[in-house]
Amino acid sequence: MRLNRRQVLTGLAALPLLQAKPDPAAADRSSSIDFDPWMVRKLARELASKPYEAPDSSLPASLNDLSYDAYRSLRFRPERALWRAENLPFQVQFFHRGFLYKNRVTIFEVADGKARHVPYRADDFSFGDVAPPPDADLGFAGFRIHAPLQRADYYDEVSAFLGAAYFRAVTKGERYGLSARGLSIDTGQSSGEEFPLFKTFWLERPTPGASSMVVHALLDSKSVAGAYRFTIRPGDTTVFDVEMALYPRVDLQHAGLAPMTSMFLFGPNDPADTPDFRAAVHDSDGLAIFNGSGEELWRPLCNPRDLQISSFGDRNPRGFGLMQRERSFANYQDLESRYELRPSLWAEPIGDWTDGAVKLIEIPTREEVHDNIASFWEPKQPLRAKGEHIYTYRLHWGPDAPKPKGLARFVRTGISARGDNERLFVLDLAGDRLKTVDAAAVRGVVTADKGEIRNIVTQPNPAMGGWRLSFDLAQARAPVELRAVVCEGDAAVSEVWLYRWTP
Repeated sequence: MRLNRRQVLTGLAALPLLQAKPDPAAADRSSSIDFDPWMVRKLARELASKPYEAPDSSLPASLNDLSYDAYRSLRFRPERALWRAENLPFQVQFFHRGFLYKNRVTIFEVADGKARHVPYRADDFSFGDVAPPPDADLGFAGFRIHAPLQRADYYDEVSAFLGAAYFRAVTKGERYGLSARGLSIDTGQSSGEEFPLFKTFWLERPTPGASSMVVHALLDSKSVAGAYRFTIRPGDTTVFDVEMALYPRVDLQHAGLAPMTSMFLFGPNDPADTPDFRAAVHDSDGLAIFNGSGEELWRPLCNPRDLQISSFGDRNPRGFGLMQRERSFANYQDLESRYELRPSLWAEPIGDWTDGAVKLIEIPTREEVHDNIASFWEPKQPLRAKGEHIYTYRLHWGPDAPKPKGLARFVRTGISARGDNERLFVLDLAGDRLKTVDAAAVRGVVTADKGEIRNIVTQPNPAMGGWRLSFDLAQARAPVELRAVVCEGDAAVSEVWLYRWTP
């Protein structure tokens, strides 16, 4: 674990705004209660009809002001994992409250139509040098899911829910990188961002031999309450099927659906300001979009000098995600962070999402421990107060996005200076589609809203088995929106490359 912007923001979002009140979803923790999937929606609807109440963040003195290192010493004992004794295909371990994670999260186990409160027990944790708390039901800060992923006899950590409405996952051979969120509100707005919280979870006990696990969650914030159902399927790609129902207390002008956050410090298109032995440092290197009109778009990420917000208008998007396409260790040279092993995250809307835009937020940062990239779908119409807004989508965590049409993909964007007012762009492409093209008919089509495009060249790149497109941008002193595609004759053989160059 590292102290980073994601942890700081989620911790700050968890601070109480009002005096804590009892959790209505956990009023009776001593016995089981009837449970059905519609119960969480009912709770969310009822919650939204009442004024917002901040979560319980009270803690014993020994846990209230923990340092980061002290919090790291609070570890759940694996032998106490939920469902370990039953030898089921999934196990759950819990995060202790403390440090930035002071909010109480209530967790239930669901089995045979009944929900049973999962009690907090101090004996389930080791505390290192921290004094164990008194015997009390403190609840949890979150949980993590384990399942046999690399091999059948070991339960790997697959997913974690910790901090506000953040969660993340991995697949075979990968390490944690970017995160998803249940919902974002006013991200990138000058008024400031609101951080909804998952306050209660219901974990369905898996059956023997099950390949998926179901998690229900109750979300709450000053502006909205919501009900979520996650069906989690680990594998070569770890897939989350997400069903959510939102009940706004006020009109949500800037709601972010299927939001995700990542980090981009530098890369070949945006080199570091100071010398670094590594050629690239990032959890994601681009935003991919498969829009409603059938276009595949690729926007390389950057670490801007000033906040940048990009909007890609669309209707019924087919998918979007923050991707980590560069998979070679040689391009990172980082034995500790292993950025080439960070997962990509692809969001696939299911059903009619109507008009809106994929938003990309790029925030300046000087350190790799800060999450400075955010992306989400923002509906064109506000989510009206007192209504029910239902969305379904699928999240794919893995090495790549589902490949819709088999077009060649841009895998590297490099930029070099040619004097004060000219830049050389070098774009490398890969994909099976390029192996069958007529080399004499291949051409690059490049346009810019400002400046002048010169010297467009396409040529095979035998070192990587793909092609290279290069061009010069001249007479450009203002931010320039660039667009490029590789064609065979008049037919596109590549996705569309989009880039905002800023001086």
